[in-house]
Amino acid sequence: MSTQAESPEVLRRRRRNERIFAAWEQTEGGGRRYWYDVSGRAGWRARYVKEVDALERTTSFRQEIYDAEGRLREVHQKHPVDTGHMRVGNGEVS
Repeated sequence: MSTQAESPEVLRRRRRNERIFAAWEQTEGGGRRYWYDVSGRAGWRARYVKEVDALERTTSFRQEIYDAEGRLREVHQKHPVDTGHMRVGNGEVS
């Protein structure tokens, strides 16, 4: 007997996320955190992070901007609410 988390629809969504995102890890509650990086010309990079619940439903999606030294500089939350770009200073969101 399969659980809802093993349903064909959930497995299809999981395979799609695994194909799109380069990396993922398990989160508490059976969800996953997926991400992939895009390098910029000036050495900065954008990381796209998608978090899903155990049924592979998107719970959050954000873009993180890192400078050439790997410090987080901006966060742009896009889902569930688009909050726009927020600058990050000294590791804290402002």
